[in-house]
Amino acid sequence: MLETQTMEIPESWRSFLEEEIRKPYFRDLEDLVEKEYQEHVCFPPKDLIFAAFEKCNFDNLKVVIIGQDPYHGAGEANGLCFSVNDGVAIPPSLRNIFREISADLDTIMQPNSGNLEHWAEQGVLLLNATLTVRKDQPNSHKHLPWQRFTDAIIEKIASEREDLVFLLWGGFAQKKGAKIDPNKHLVLTSGHPSPLSANQGKWFGNKHFSSINNYLKSIKKRPN
Repeated sequence: MLETQTMEIPESWRSFLEEEIRKPYFRDLEDLVEKEYQEHVCFPPKDLIFAAFEKCNFDNLKVVIIGQDPYHGAGEANGLCFSVNDGVAIPPSLRNIFREISADLDTIMQPNSGNLEHWAEQGVLLLNATLTVRKDQPNSHKHLPWQRFTDAIIEKIASEREDLVFLLWGGFAQKKGAKIDPNKHLVLTSGHPSPLSANQGKWFGNKHFSSINNYLKSIKKRPN
């Protein structure tokens, strides 16, 4: 079982997630993930499976970005959606995110790393719907009950907190966040930043990043 990983969920999240972690399906999930890591090369490294929670303090939570599953290439995934380790080429979707930030905030953003840990440390939960994947096999862990776990997290955050920003990019994320109450939170939707969607005019110009900053200012939170 992944008891060591569960115990590594930081204190700020542990009490919040305790009820879900104690459910039988989560114990089964731990066993299934352990078996996958024993029999296959899987990402991210086991000590980074819960990195989204480790890097984003629950009490500092301001923004939630929902991704699908980790990058499946060797050395890429670091447990944060859209993020890659230092030294890894910036993926096309993340490069388009940076381009939109530059245009929206009228700044020049040319980062040499796609590591988004600094976003997480500012209160952005970079949550993949599925937290693990086999090497070179995208969506290979979609049969595991990760989505039940992440659905429960999103629902619990949305119901128990107020004035958060949820970024739902693409149909998958929008379906996953369909129950979020827009009267309690700022819910921003657009096409996915992947080249296919972006090149069809569904991503660029969404102005989500200025919208986030304006909203956080309006509720007296520090912009990201």
